[in-house]
Amino acid sequence: MSTLLVYATKYGSTEKCSKILAEKFTDEVKLINLSTKNNNQKVSLADYDRVIIGGSIYMGKIQKEIKEYCLKNLMLLKEKKIGLYICCMSKGDTAEQTLNKVFPPELLTSAVAKDYFGGEFNFKKMNFLDKFITKKVTKTDTDVSNIHEDKIDQFAKAMTNA
Repeated sequence: MSTLLVYATKYGSTEKCSKILAEKFTDEVKLINLSTKNNNQKVSLADYDRVIIGGSIYMGKIQKEIKEYCLKNLMLLKEKKIGLYICCMSKGDTAEQTLNKVFPPELLTSAVAKDYFGGEFNFKKMNFLDKFITKKVTKTDTDVSNIHEDKIDQFAKAMTNA
């Protein structure tokens, strides 16, 4: 079974989770980072049985590249085994509500797997404004990693067994 994993990342946490997730599959997984400026990779969705889409959350929103990709390919994506995930520092109901808010309802209802994988604060990679906002909101100025590998494992199993 062929798998396409499409993601967008701002500071690298979603890319990290995408690579961990890709390693969980026995078949080849094609990784596409939509947030790279030189992303000229033309990929036909027809070549893939499974499509996994992930993005990071900033101020309650997912990257515009993910939103545009989902809307542009909505009809084709609905015909595939879909997995959806977000990377964010929120937990529980807050993270689930965010997940359900940032993806199109048509994809959410047909997804065989959907979850949040946690996230990271890496102050060395942040721009000034993001550092300032993060410090004010979270009351921390140190790097934090909160990636849930157990959730990534469960997600991969759900995609494999679907």
